[in-house]
Amino acid sequence: MASRHDWLEEGLGVLGEEGAPALTVELLCGRLGLTKGSFYHHFKGMAGFKTELLRHFAAQHTTRYIDAVEHTGGSVRARLDRLLELVLADEKGSGDPEPAIRAWALQDTEVRATQELVDRLRIDYLRSLWHEAGGAEADALPMARMLYLILIGAGQIAPPVPAEELRDVYELAMRLMPDDGKDG
Repeated sequence: MASRHDWLEEGLGVLGEEGAPALTVELLCGRLGLTKGSFYHHFKGMAGFKTELLRHFAAQHTTRYIDAVEHTGGSVRARLDRLLELVLADEKGSGDPEPAIRAWALQDTEVRATQELVDRLRIDYLRSLWHEAGGAEADALPMARMLYLILIGAGQIAPPVPAEELRDVYELAMRLMPDDGKDG
């Protein structure tokens, strides 16, 4: 029997590989080799599953990264580098659910609310790192947005920007960081 976590991970896999329209009880059951009864044991229909899936996405693709980076500690630059490594390590090409979630958010208010929350959390974290590095207040939000837009944009173009090339772009952007953010 699959756990709730297994179902949610499979849901993210479906999103990343086939998009939101493919997300059905039948497909999930088929991919996991389980019955609908197993699905309904964990969730109250697709609406309940969707709500849990969105929470799971936010936790796995946002708060997990921030918590890991903060747990590791170090200078601002070291934490930004660690954040980039974590995000790039989880990139799965067509298996990445991020583009599918963004597309889904254009059509569904619950998904849009989750995407707005995720975007806000991510930008706020980058903004806090800029402050900690001693960056100018007036530059904090634009810098956080720039760093975030690089990542989101890199995943939205076809084909997505490869990890090594994305690292080069970030390295260029990091030249704007105050000296206090470079070493611990």
